[in-house]
Amino acid sequence: MKGPLTSSLFLSLLSFGFSYPLIKGKHNDTGTNLFSPPDPSYNDTGRCTDEGFGAMTLDDKGVMHFFRGDYVWMGYQGPSKLIKDSWEGLTGPVDAAFRVSNENNPLAHQRIYLFKDTRVWRYFDGKLDDKYPRLISQEFPGVPDHLDAAVECHKGECRADSILFFKGDTVYIYSSQEDPPLKKRQWAALGNCTAAVRWLERFYCFNGINFNRFDPVTGQVLSPRPLDTRDYFVRCPGRGHAHIARQNATLMSIKNRCSNRTFEAFSSDDKSRAYAFRGGWYFRLDSSKDGWHAWPVSHSWRNLQGVVDAAFSFENRMYFIQGSEVSVYSTDQIYIPVAGYPKPIQEEWELPGVTEVHAAFTCPHSSDLYIIKGNKLTLVDLKTRKQSGGARTIIHQEVDSAMCNVHGLYIFRGQSFYHYKNVEELLTSTQAPAPGNIASYFLDC
Repeated sequence: MKGPLTSSLFLSLLSFGFSYPLIKGKHNDTGTNLFSPPDPSYNDTGRCTDEGFGAMTLDDKGVMHFFRGDYVWMGYQGPSKLIKDSWEGLTGPVDAAFRVSNENNPLAHQRIYLFKDTRVWRYFDGKLDDKYPRLISQEFPGVPDHLDAAVECHKGECRADSILFFKGDTVYIYSSQEDPPLKKRQWAALGNCTAAVRWLERFYCFNGINFNRFDPVTGQVLSPRPLDTRDYFVRCPGRGHAHIARQNATLMSIKNRCSNRTFEAFSSDDKSRAYAFRGGWYFRLDSSKDGWHAWPVSHSWRNLQGVVDAAFSFENRMYFIQGSEVSVYSTDQIYIPVAGYPKPIQEEWELPGVTEVHAAFTCPHSSDLYIIKGNKLTLVDLKTRKQSGGARTIIHQEVDSAMCNVHGLYIFRGQSFYHYKNVEELLTSTQAPAPGNIASYFLDC
Protein backbone atom coordinates (compact mmCIF):
# COMPACT_ATOMS: atom_id res chain seq x y z
CA MET A 1 0.00 0.00 0.00
CA LYS A 2 1.73 3.21 -1.18
CA GLY A 3 -0.54 5.66 0.58
CA PRO A 4 -4.06 6.13 1.92
CA LEU A 5 -6.96 7.36 -0.10
CA THR A 6 -8.67 10.46 1.16
CA SER A 7 -12.02 9.70 2.75
CA SER A 8 -13.84 11.47 -0.10
CA LEU A 9 -12.13 9.44 -2.80
CA PHE A 10 -12.46 6.29 -0.74
CA LEU A 11 -16.21 6.56 -0.36
CA SER A 12 -16.76 7.70 -3.94
CA LEU A 13 -15.09 4.49 -5.09
CA LEU A 14 -17.13 2.17 -2.91
CA SER A 15 -19.29 -0.28 -4.79
CA PHE A 16 -21.10 -2.37 -2.23
CA GLY A 17 -22.78 -5.31 -3.88
CA PHE A 18 -22.27 -8.41 -1.82
CA SER A 19 -23.20 -9.66 1.60
CA TYR A 20 -20.61 -11.32 3.76
CA PRO A 21 -22.05 -13.77 6.26
CA LEU A 22 -20.67 -14.92 9.55
CA ILE A 23 -17.85 -17.32 8.80
CA LYS A 24 -15.78 -18.33 5.79
CA GLY A 25 -13.40 -21.25 5.48
CA LYS A 26 -13.55 -24.98 5.73
CA HIS A 27 -17.03 -26.27 6.37
CA ASN A 28 -16.22 -27.20 9.95
CA ASP A 29 -15.51 -23.52 10.62
CA THR A 30 -18.75 -22.17 9.22
CA GLY A 31 -22.18 -21.26 10.44
CA THR A 32 -23.54 -24.51 9.06
CA ASN A 33 -21.95 -26.41 11.89
CA LEU A 34 -23.97 -24.47 14.41
CA PHE A 35 -26.32 -27.37 13.64
CA SER A 36 -23.76 -30.11 14.21
CA PRO A 37 -23.05 -31.79 17.55
CA PRO A 38 -20.91 -29.55 19.75
CA ASP A 39 -17.32 -30.35 20.60
CA PRO A 40 -17.49 -31.66 24.20
CA SER A 41 -14.07 -30.15 24.96
CA TYR A 42 -15.17 -26.69 23.90
CA ASN A 43 -16.03 -24.29 26.73
CA ASP A 44 -15.40 -20.65 25.79
CA THR A 45 -17.09 -18.99 28.73
CA GLY A 46 -15.60 -15.56 28.01
CA ARG A 47 -17.70 -14.84 24.97
CA CYS A 48 -20.77 -16.36 26.60
CA THR A 49 -21.09 -13.95 29.53
CA ASP A 50 -23.92 -11.42 29.61
CA GLU A 51 -21.58 -8.48 28.96
CA GLY A 52 -22.04 -8.28 25.19
CA PHE A 53 -19.41 -6.79 22.88
CA GLY A 54 -18.10 -3.28 22.26
CA ALA A 55 -17.64 -3.71 18.50
CA MET A 56 -18.21 -6.30 15.77
CA THR A 57 -17.06 -6.66 12.18
CA LEU A 58 -16.25 -9.19 9.50
CA ASP A 59 -12.62 -9.24 8.39
CA ASP A 60 -11.32 -9.53 4.83
CA LYS A 61 -11.48 -13.35 5.07
CA GLY A 62 -15.17 -13.28 6.02
CA VAL A 63 -14.62 -14.15 9.69
CA MET A 64 -16.64 -12.27 12.29
CA HIS A 65 -14.67 -10.53 15.03
CA PHE A 66 -16.13 -9.69 18.45
CA PHE A 67 -14.32 -7.03 20.49
CA ARG A 68 -14.61 -6.46 24.23
CA GLY A 69 -12.09 -4.66 26.42
CA ASP A 70 -8.56 -5.81 25.61
CA TYR A 71 -9.74 -8.95 23.84
CA VAL A 72 -11.09 -10.13 20.50
CA TRP A 73 -12.89 -13.37 19.64
CA MET A 74 -12.67 -14.60 16.03
CA GLY A 75 -15.45 -16.69 14.54
CA TYR A 76 -18.43 -18.10 16.41
CA GLN A 77 -16.30 -20.27 18.69
CA GLY A 78 -12.73 -20.41 19.93
CA PRO A 79 -10.63 -18.71 22.59
CA SER A 80 -10.08 -14.98 22.92
CA LYS A 81 -6.88 -13.19 21.91
CA LEU A 82 -5.39 -9.92 23.00
CA ILE A 83 -6.23 -7.17 20.52
CA LYS A 84 -2.63 -5.92 20.63
CA ASP A 85 -1.43 -9.36 19.47
CA SER A 86 -3.90 -9.51 16.58
CA TRP A 87 -4.05 -5.94 15.28
CA GLU A 88 -0.79 -4.10 14.69
CA GLY A 89 -0.43 -0.83 16.55
CA LEU A 90 -3.74 -1.10 18.42
CA THR A 91 -4.70 -1.93 21.98
CA GLY A 92 -8.19 -2.35 23.38
CA PRO A 93 -10.85 -1.37 23.89
CA VAL A 94 -12.22 -0.84 20.36
CA ASP A 95 -15.14 1.59 20.14
CA ALA A 96 -16.47 0.70 16.68
CA ALA A 97 -15.56 -1.35 13.61
CA PHE A 98 -16.65 -2.05 10.05
CA ARG A 99 -15.39 -3.53 6.79
CA VAL A 100 -15.86 -2.19 3.28
CA SER A 101 -15.70 -3.90 -0.12
CA ASN A 102 -15.05 -2.71 -3.65
CA GLU A 103 -13.93 -5.41 -6.05
CA ASN A 104 -13.51 -2.85 -8.83
CA ASN A 105 -10.90 -0.90 -6.90
CA PRO A 106 -8.24 -2.92 -5.07
CA LEU A 107 -7.17 0.07 -2.97
CA ALA A 108 -10.61 0.26 -1.37
CA HIS A 109 -11.41 -3.45 -1.23
CA GLN A 110 -11.71 -5.46 1.96
CA ARG A 111 -10.40 -2.73 4.27
CA ILE A 112 -11.12 -3.09 7.98
CA TYR A 113 -11.66 0.10 10.01
CA LEU A 114 -11.22 0.02 13.79
CA PHE A 115 -11.99 3.08 15.94
CA LYS A 116 -10.66 4.00 19.36
CA ASP A 117 -11.09 7.36 21.09
CA THR A 118 -10.13 10.04 18.52
CA ARG A 119 -8.37 7.84 15.94
CA VAL A 120 -9.10 5.23 13.28
CA TRP A 121 -6.88 2.32 12.18
CA ARG A 122 -7.22 0.74 8.73
CA TYR A 123 -6.09 -2.81 7.92
CA PHE A 124 -5.80 -5.07 4.91
CA ASP A 125 -4.87 -8.74 5.08
CA GLY A 126 -4.08 -8.29 8.77
CA LYS A 127 -1.58 -5.48 8.18
CA LEU A 128 -1.92 -1.82 9.11
CA ASP A 129 -2.13 0.47 6.06
CA ASP A 130 0.44 3.21 5.60
CA LYS A 131 -0.17 6.54 7.35
CA TYR A 132 -2.56 5.01 9.85
CA PRO A 133 -3.82 5.54 12.48
CA ARG A 134 -5.41 8.86 11.52
CA LEU A 135 -7.72 11.22 13.31
CA ILE A 136 -11.38 10.39 12.80
CA SER A 137 -11.96 14.06 11.93
CA GLN A 138 -9.47 13.75 9.06
CA GLU A 139 -10.79 10.48 7.69
CA PHE A 140 -14.49 11.23 8.15
CA PRO A 141 -15.00 15.01 8.55
CA GLY A 142 -17.81 15.88 10.92
CA VAL A 143 -18.01 12.43 12.52
CA PRO A 144 -17.49 12.68 16.30
CA ASP A 145 -14.81 10.98 18.40
CA HIS A 146 -15.43 8.28 20.99
CA LEU A 147 -17.99 6.43 18.85
CA ASP A 148 -20.35 3.75 20.09
CA ALA A 149 -20.71 1.76 16.84
CA ALA A 150 -20.37 1.90 13.05
CA VAL A 151 -21.58 -0.15 10.09
CA GLU A 152 -21.31 0.08 6.30
CA CYS A 153 -24.45 0.46 4.18
CA HIS A 154 -24.51 -0.30 0.47
CA LYS A 155 -26.29 1.59 -2.27
CA GLY A 156 -29.65 -0.09 -2.73
CA GLU A 157 -29.82 -0.75 1.00
CA CYS A 158 -29.19 2.93 1.77
CA ARG A 159 -29.79 5.72 -0.74
CA ALA A 160 -26.04 5.87 -1.46
CA ASP A 161 -22.93 4.00 -0.35
CA SER A 162 -22.66 5.15 3.24
CA ILE A 163 -21.25 4.55 6.68
CA LEU A 164 -23.58 4.76 9.68
CA PHE A 165 -21.86 6.05 12.82
CA PHE A 166 -23.63 5.76 16.18
CA LYS A 167 -22.99 7.93 19.23
CA GLY A 168 -25.53 8.14 22.01
CA ASP A 169 -28.98 8.64 20.51
CA THR A 170 -27.61 10.21 17.31
CA VAL A 171 -26.79 8.50 14.01
CA TYR A 172 -24.32 10.17 11.64
CA ILE A 173 -24.79 9.06 8.01
CA TYR A 174 -21.62 9.71 6.03
CA SER A 175 -21.43 9.51 2.22
CA SER A 176 -19.37 11.59 -0.19
CA GLN A 177 -21.91 10.75 -2.89
CA GLU A 178 -24.47 13.06 -1.28
CA ASP A 179 -24.58 16.77 -0.57
CA PRO A 180 -24.02 17.46 2.24
CA PRO A 181 -21.91 14.35 2.88
CA LEU A 182 -22.92 14.12 6.54
CA LYS A 183 -26.46 13.89 7.88
CA LYS A 184 -27.64 13.47 11.47
CA ARG A 185 -30.65 11.46 12.54
CA GLN A 186 -32.39 10.69 15.82
CA TRP A 187 -33.60 7.08 15.88
CA ALA A 188 -35.20 7.00 19.32
CA ALA A 189 -36.96 3.68 18.79
CA LEU A 190 -33.69 1.90 18.03
CA GLY A 191 -31.98 3.10 21.20
CA ASN A 192 -28.23 3.25 21.73
CA CYS A 193 -26.12 0.77 19.74
CA THR A 194 -23.03 -0.46 21.55
CA ALA A 195 -22.09 -2.39 18.39
CA ALA A 196 -23.53 -2.71 14.88
CA VAL A 197 -22.98 -5.11 12.02
CA ARG A 198 -24.23 -5.86 8.50
CA TRP A 199 -24.72 -9.56 7.81
CA LEU A 200 -26.40 -11.15 4.80
CA GLU A 201 -27.84 -7.79 3.66
CA ARG A 202 -29.43 -7.22 7.05
CA PHE A 203 -28.49 -4.71 9.75
CA TYR A 204 -28.21 -5.40 13.46
CA CYS A 205 -27.91 -3.05 16.44
CA PHE A 206 -26.47 -4.55 19.64
CA ASN A 207 -27.15 -3.16 23.07
CA GLY A 208 -25.14 -5.23 25.50
CA ILE A 209 -25.90 -8.89 24.94
CA ASN A 210 -29.19 -8.21 23.10
CA PHE A 211 -29.72 -7.14 19.51
CA ASN A 212 -32.42 -5.94 17.13
CA ARG A 213 -32.59 -5.90 13.36
CA PHE A 214 -33.24 -2.44 11.90
CA ASP A 215 -33.90 -0.56 8.67
CA PRO A 216 -30.71 1.38 7.79
CA VAL A 217 -32.69 4.15 6.05
CA THR A 218 -35.38 4.88 8.62
CA GLY A 219 -33.99 3.34 11.80
CA GLN A 220 -37.21 1.34 12.19
CA VAL A 221 -36.83 -1.66 14.47
CA LEU A 222 -37.68 -4.80 12.48
CA SER A 223 -37.36 -7.41 15.25
CA PRO A 224 -40.54 -8.28 17.14
CA ARG A 225 -38.44 -8.31 20.32
CA PRO A 226 -34.74 -8.10 21.30
CA LEU A 227 -32.83 -11.35 20.80
CA ASP A 228 -29.81 -12.72 22.64
CA THR A 229 -26.47 -12.65 20.80
CA ARG A 230 -25.55 -16.01 22.32
CA ASP A 231 -28.44 -17.68 20.50
CA TYR A 232 -27.51 -16.42 17.04
CA PHE A 233 -24.02 -14.97 16.61
CA VAL A 234 -21.81 -17.02 18.92
CA ARG A 235 -21.84 -20.61 20.05
CA CYS A 236 -22.56 -21.16 23.72
CA PRO A 237 -23.20 -24.48 25.49
CA GLY A 238 -26.88 -25.37 25.64
CA ARG A 239 -28.06 -22.24 23.82
CA GLY A 240 -29.23 -21.16 20.41
CA HIS A 241 -31.70 -21.90 17.67
CA ALA A 242 -29.15 -24.48 16.49
CA HIS A 243 -29.45 -26.30 19.82
CA ILE A 244 -33.11 -26.99 19.04
CA ALA A 245 -32.36 -27.97 15.44
CA ARG A 246 -29.95 -30.68 16.57
CA GLN A 247 -32.92 -32.62 17.89
CA ASN A 248 -34.22 -33.11 14.32
CA ALA A 249 -31.92 -35.26 12.18
CA THR A 250 -33.76 -34.48 8.94
CA LEU A 251 -33.59 -30.75 9.55
CA MET A 252 -29.90 -31.03 10.40
CA SER A 253 -29.28 -32.81 7.09
CA ILE A 254 -31.18 -30.15 5.14
CA LYS A 255 -29.31 -27.31 6.83
CA ASN A 256 -25.92 -28.96 6.47
CA ARG A 257 -24.91 -27.91 2.97
CA CYS A 258 -22.22 -30.61 2.89
CA SER A 259 -24.64 -33.48 3.49
CA ASN A 260 -25.50 -35.76 0.58
CA ARG A 261 -29.08 -34.51 0.27
CA THR A 262 -30.10 -33.36 -3.20
CA PHE A 263 -30.84 -29.71 -3.98
CA GLU A 264 -34.15 -29.21 -5.76
CA ALA A 265 -33.25 -25.90 -7.40
CA PHE A 266 -30.40 -23.52 -8.19
CA SER A 267 -30.83 -19.99 -9.45
CA SER A 268 -29.35 -16.50 -9.71
CA ASP A 269 -31.14 -13.17 -10.05
CA ASP A 270 -30.44 -9.94 -11.97
CA LYS A 271 -28.21 -8.65 -9.16
CA SER A 272 -25.98 -11.76 -9.42
CA ARG A 273 -27.26 -13.13 -6.14
CA ALA A 274 -27.12 -16.93 -6.43
CA TYR A 275 -29.04 -19.50 -4.43
CA ALA A 276 -29.30 -23.22 -3.79
CA PHE A 277 -32.69 -24.53 -2.57
CA ARG A 278 -33.29 -27.65 -0.54
CA GLY A 279 -36.31 -28.80 1.47
CA GLY A 280 -37.84 -25.34 1.90
CA TRP A 281 -34.49 -23.75 2.86
CA TYR A 282 -31.80 -21.97 0.87
CA PHE A 283 -28.08 -21.09 0.88
CA ARG A 284 -26.45 -18.02 -0.65
CA LEU A 285 -23.74 -18.91 -3.19
CA ASP A 286 -22.67 -15.69 -4.86
CA SER A 287 -19.87 -14.33 -2.67
CA SER A 288 -16.46 -15.90 -2.19
CA LYS A 289 -16.61 -14.49 1.35
CA ASP A 290 -19.94 -16.08 2.18
CA GLY A 291 -20.27 -17.96 5.36
CA TRP A 292 -22.78 -20.75 5.17
CA HIS A 293 -26.11 -20.45 6.85
CA ALA A 294 -29.36 -22.14 5.87
CA TRP A 295 -32.44 -19.89 5.84
CA PRO A 296 -36.11 -20.79 5.35
CA VAL A 297 -37.28 -19.51 1.96
CA SER A 298 -39.73 -17.17 3.70
CA HIS A 299 -36.73 -15.34 5.18
CA SER A 300 -36.17 -13.57 1.84
CA TRP A 301 -39.41 -14.26 -0.03
CA ARG A 302 -42.37 -13.38 2.15
CA ASN A 303 -45.22 -15.94 2.10
CA LEU A 304 -43.15 -18.50 0.17
CA GLN A 305 -43.27 -21.88 1.88
CA GLY A 306 -42.12 -25.42 1.13
CA VAL A 307 -39.98 -27.04 -1.54
CA VAL A 308 -38.97 -24.98 -4.59
CA ASP A 309 -38.98 -27.12 -7.74
CA ALA A 310 -37.43 -24.48 -9.99
CA ALA A 311 -36.43 -20.81 -9.86
CA PHE A 312 -35.24 -18.25 -12.40
CA SER A 313 -34.99 -14.49 -12.91
CA PHE A 314 -36.16 -12.14 -15.65
CA GLU A 315 -36.40 -8.32 -15.83
CA ASN A 316 -35.98 -7.67 -12.11
CA ARG A 317 -38.40 -10.41 -11.16
CA MET A 318 -37.68 -13.78 -9.62
CA TYR A 319 -39.99 -16.69 -10.42
CA PHE A 320 -40.56 -19.77 -8.23
CA ILE A 321 -42.26 -22.91 -9.48
CA GLN A 322 -43.79 -25.21 -6.86
CA GLY A 323 -45.80 -28.10 -8.19
CA SER A 324 -48.29 -26.71 -10.72
CA GLU A 325 -48.05 -23.10 -9.49
CA VAL A 326 -45.71 -20.16 -10.05
CA SER A 327 -44.99 -17.27 -7.65
CA VAL A 328 -43.26 -14.03 -8.63
CA TYR A 329 -41.23 -11.50 -6.62
CA SER A 330 -39.81 -8.16 -7.72
CA THR A 331 -36.09 -7.76 -7.01
CA ASP A 332 -35.45 -4.22 -5.88
CA GLN A 333 -33.79 -3.51 -2.52
CA ILE A 334 -35.67 -6.50 -1.09
CA TYR A 335 -37.86 -9.18 -2.64
CA ILE A 336 -41.48 -8.06 -2.79
CA PRO A 337 -44.30 -10.48 -3.73
CA VAL A 338 -46.11 -9.49 -6.94
CA ALA A 339 -49.87 -9.22 -6.55
CA GLY A 340 -52.00 -11.93 -8.15
CA TYR A 341 -49.61 -14.80 -7.44
CA PRO A 342 -49.30 -17.70 -7.03
CA LYS A 343 -51.16 -18.78 -10.15
CA PRO A 344 -51.22 -21.99 -12.23
CA ILE A 345 -48.38 -22.58 -14.69
CA GLN A 346 -50.93 -22.83 -17.50
CA GLU A 347 -52.30 -19.41 -16.62
CA GLU A 348 -48.84 -17.81 -16.63
CA TRP A 349 -47.59 -19.39 -19.88
CA GLU A 350 -49.23 -21.18 -22.78
CA LEU A 351 -47.69 -24.64 -22.31
CA PRO A 352 -50.00 -27.38 -23.60
CA GLY A 353 -49.88 -30.39 -21.31
CA VAL A 354 -47.23 -29.01 -18.93
CA THR A 355 -48.48 -29.04 -15.35
CA GLU A 356 -45.19 -29.64 -13.52
CA VAL A 357 -41.56 -28.69 -14.06
CA HIS A 358 -38.31 -30.43 -13.07
CA ALA A 359 -36.04 -27.48 -13.89
CA ALA A 360 -36.30 -24.01 -15.41
CA PHE A 361 -33.72 -21.37 -16.25
CA THR A 362 -33.03 -18.16 -18.12
CA CYS A 363 -29.66 -16.89 -19.31
CA PRO A 364 -28.39 -13.33 -18.75
CA HIS A 365 -29.94 -10.63 -20.96
CA SER A 366 -32.34 -13.05 -22.62
CA SER A 367 -36.12 -13.41 -22.62
CA ASP A 368 -35.87 -17.13 -23.40
CA LEU A 369 -37.15 -19.39 -20.63
CA TYR A 370 -36.10 -23.03 -20.85
CA ILE A 371 -38.23 -25.60 -19.05
CA ILE A 372 -37.05 -29.17 -18.50
CA LYS A 373 -39.29 -32.11 -17.72
CA GLY A 374 -37.73 -35.54 -17.93
CA ASN A 375 -35.39 -35.40 -20.93
CA LYS A 376 -37.43 -32.78 -22.80
CA LEU A 377 -36.48 -29.12 -23.03
CA THR A 378 -39.14 -26.57 -23.99
CA LEU A 379 -38.50 -22.94 -24.95
CA VAL A 380 -40.90 -20.20 -23.80
CA ASP A 381 -40.72 -16.57 -24.98
CA LEU A 382 -41.22 -14.56 -21.80
CA LYS A 383 -42.22 -11.51 -23.83
CA THR A 384 -45.20 -13.29 -25.40
CA ARG A 385 -45.58 -15.95 -22.67
CA LYS A 386 -45.95 -18.59 -25.40
CA GLN A 387 -44.06 -21.74 -26.26
CA SER A 388 -41.59 -21.33 -29.12
CA GLY A 389 -41.21 -24.45 -31.23
CA GLY A 390 -41.61 -28.00 -30.05
CA ALA A 391 -39.95 -29.77 -27.12
CA ARG A 392 -36.42 -31.01 -27.84
CA THR A 393 -34.64 -34.02 -26.38
CA ILE A 394 -31.52 -33.68 -24.22
CA ILE A 395 -29.08 -36.42 -23.24
CA HIS A 396 -29.92 -36.22 -19.53
CA GLN A 397 -32.78 -38.56 -18.68
CA GLU A 398 -33.44 -36.96 -15.29
CA VAL A 399 -32.61 -33.42 -14.09
CA ASP A 400 -33.01 -31.94 -10.61
CA SER A 401 -32.24 -28.34 -11.52
CA ALA A 402 -30.52 -26.07 -14.02
CA MET A 403 -28.90 -22.63 -13.83
CA CYS A 404 -27.46 -20.34 -16.50
CA ASN A 405 -25.15 -17.41 -15.78
CA VAL A 406 -22.18 -15.60 -17.31
CA HIS A 407 -20.07 -18.75 -16.83
CA GLY A 408 -22.38 -20.98 -18.86
CA LEU A 409 -25.13 -23.53 -18.27
CA TYR A 410 -25.17 -25.96 -15.35
CA ILE A 411 -27.30 -29.10 -15.21
CA PHE A 412 -27.71 -30.60 -11.73
CA ARG A 413 -28.50 -34.21 -10.91
CA GLY A 414 -28.00 -35.85 -7.52
CA GLN A 415 -24.63 -34.80 -6.12
CA SER A 416 -23.19 -33.93 -9.55
CA PHE A 417 -23.38 -31.10 -12.07
CA TYR A 418 -22.60 -30.90 -15.78
CA HIS A 419 -21.28 -27.72 -17.34
CA TYR A 420 -22.04 -26.55 -20.88
CA LYS A 421 -20.94 -23.38 -22.63
CA ASN A 422 -24.52 -22.60 -23.64
CA VAL A 423 -27.90 -24.13 -24.46
CA GLU A 424 -26.87 -25.02 -27.98
CA GLU A 425 -24.01 -27.16 -26.69
CA LEU A 426 -26.47 -29.01 -24.43
CA LEU A 427 -28.85 -29.63 -27.32
CA THR A 428 -26.16 -30.87 -29.69
CA SER A 429 -24.16 -33.00 -27.24
CA THR A 430 -24.25 -36.75 -27.68
CA GLN A 431 -22.24 -37.39 -24.53
CA ALA A 432 -22.39 -35.66 -21.17
CA PRO A 433 -19.29 -33.79 -20.00
CA ALA A 434 -17.34 -35.05 -17.02
CA PRO A 435 -19.42 -34.49 -13.87
CA GLY A 436 -18.36 -32.08 -11.15
CA ASN A 437 -19.17 -32.30 -7.47
CA ILE A 438 -21.85 -29.82 -6.38
CA ALA A 439 -20.78 -29.69 -2.74
CA SER A 440 -17.12 -28.93 -3.39
CA TYR A 441 -17.57 -26.60 -6.39
CA PHE A 442 -20.57 -24.51 -5.32
CA LEU A 443 -20.64 -24.95 -1.54
CA ASP A 444 -16.98 -24.96 -0.46
CA CYS A 445 -17.22 -28.39 1.18
